[in-house]
Amino acid sequence: MLSSIFPGKTPAPYRYGIALGGGGARGFAHLGVLKALEELGIKPDIISGVSAGAIVGAFIAGGFSPEEVFGIMKENRLGNFTSIQFPRDGLLNFDKLQHTIARYIPAKNIEDLPVPFYAAASNLNDGIIEYFDKGDLGKIVQASSSIPVLFSPVRINGKKYVDGGIFDNIPIAPLRGRCDNIIAINISPSHKADKLNNLIDIATRTFHLSVESTSIRKKEECDIYIEPPELYNYPILDASKAEKMFQIGYEYTRMLKVFNPE
Repeated sequence: MLSSIFPGKTPAPYRYGIALGGGGARGFAHLGVLKALEELGIKPDIISGVSAGAIVGAFIAGGFSPEEVFGIMKENRLGNFTSIQFPRDGLLNFDKLQHTIARYIPAKNIEDLPVPFYAAASNLNDGIIEYFDKGDLGKIVQASSSIPVLFSPVRINGKKYVDGGIFDNIPIAPLRGRCDNIIAINISPSHKADKLNNLIDIATRTFHLSVESTSIRKKEECDIYIEPPELYNYPILDASKAEKMFQIGYEYTRMLKVFNPE
């Protein structure tokens, strides 16, 4: 177990904390990673998430298994969460995500979830990152997942919020000091983009470059860093390869040397 791999730490309130990074449709890979960890006897006692990681994290913190979340996410793909709108502050309306979360998760507020959970969102007005552990679950997860330009900002307490990945795409910060072992999962590995054919391609690429810089130092801030490199082949707005992304996350985690010492 990880506590034997990393001995000598001062005991913290929770054993395992998992930080789930952003990456759009690549969030299916999170579920493969979590399934593999579960088979290794590791289940999160506290979770933080941003963007796709916030969506996955909310369901896992709500008591769902990785397989159950996979089924829900596959059934409710991006097109079911969004609708085209006059682009005043975003090309797409993302409000349906709130309704989907409310339909499946009984807890209305984050603090009512069975597992402690933090969702990271960017406060546009104040120019800061905020880690929510209280408040309207659906609204906060939507804010955490709202990629600027593509999706409209979400208003919370009079302020406008968008995707937390702008400031922190792997939200380790709220887990520090709260768990013995931090596992960070990055589903947005670095890559080059050869084709940028339209506004959505350019918007998503610009956003990816901005969040990429926030992930560079994360390896040094956690005990286990999981980053399946093959995921760069999968666009963040294309969920058509959901099963493959799940499998990539699963197989990569099962093969990590830290879980298979020689």
